[in-house]
Amino acid sequence: MQSLSVTNRRAVQFIVLVGVVSLLADMVYEGGRSLSGQYLALLGASGAVVGITAGVGELIGYGLRLVFGYLSDRTRRYWLMTILGYTLTVIAVPMLALANAWPLAVALLMAERFSKALRTPARDTLISYAADRVGSGKGFGLHEALDQVGAVIGPLMLAGVLATGGSFQLAFGILIVPGLLCLAVLLTARALFPQPADLAGNTPALTTTGFNRRFWLYLISVGLFAAASVDFALAAFHFQRTQLLPAAAIPALYALAMVVDAVAALGFGFLYDRIGLQTLIGVTALATFSTPLLFSGSLIAAVLGVMVWGIALGAQESILRAAVAQLAPAERRGAAYGLFNAGFGLSWFAGSAALGVLYDVSLPLLIGVAVSLNLAAVVVLWVMVRQPGAAVQR
Repeated sequence: MQSLSVTNRRAVQFIVLVGVVSLLADMVYEGGRSLSGQYLALLGASGAVVGITAGVGELIGYGLRLVFGYLSDRTRRYWLMTILGYTLTVIAVPMLALANAWPLAVALLMAERFSKALRTPARDTLISYAADRVGSGKGFGLHEALDQVGAVIGPLMLAGVLATGGSFQLAFGILIVPGLLCLAVLLTARALFPQPADLAGNTPALTTTGFNRRFWLYLISVGLFAAASVDFALAAFHFQRTQLLPAAAIPALYALAMVVDAVAALGFGFLYDRIGLQTLIGVTALATFSTPLLFSGSLIAAVLGVMVWGIALGAQESILRAAVAQLAPAERRGAAYGLFNAGFGLSWFAGSAALGVLYDVSLPLLIGVAVSLNLAAVVVLWVMVRQPGAAVQR
């Protein structure tokens, strides 16, 4: 019993330490993301460019995880890939301060998404095994809650820079400070946990054999959910174009979404460990209201829309990942995460690109498509939960 208690404490310590790394990294890339939409608008980009950029970025950030997830399992170089990924983020985002045209800014945003694809599978593998000790929902929820602290601080810090008369270039440039701190904590974590015992095991083959009907239904629902999700960059672009909010208030609104995200992730994590995938049905249904609120033209509705968007994001970054570990066989977990992330990224790309184009054509049509996709995701999740043996196994 004492040995189990020590193991549990070390698992929590590891999740917290990785969470601090993510906290500092989020100050960098979520801070940059909170300004990216209006920055691209100021550099002369169109709504279609913003939407396609967001979609391609998520395609890179999620799609390439299929490759890097397999490579991390095969090479067992989890720490190396994690360190390389975070290092690239620390370089790419502050360099946005040097961008004087939207194509260069887009290239740097793509580099940041590539860095996320490089590091995330290895990091999530570490978290998933540690989370097995304390509950998948709680483990991923705790990590996401810590992660989102940085996602709140970063945008608020940049909002402060703009509100006090600072330039976009200064705002991006100061992100090098939390970036360097992130690398320092990451190297400390590497020294304290050089070879976590939970990583032992065989590398799963990258095939689809062995996944049951529930897993594929889950991937379909996640794909619909991803395609329906409006990227904040497009919402920020809309706020900037319509002058619904002053420039300095947009990253502050993004920070509000990150606060909601953190609270929702932790709460949903505990709820998921109690009732399982039913949690996702309610969250996905609630997410349906986000897009109509965001593009309603009302300030109050926009704030509510950002809060609902934050709730959906909290679910995405916590219990959606936790569900993969529960629905796939343990020996196939690496392949399952690869398929999950690739499917999510492809769907996000298609959805973001389409919604960006629709923004320039018709806002009511954009809203109708997003709502329809979300409702379809609810239906698929409902069908999956009703399958025999569909309860999440813990």
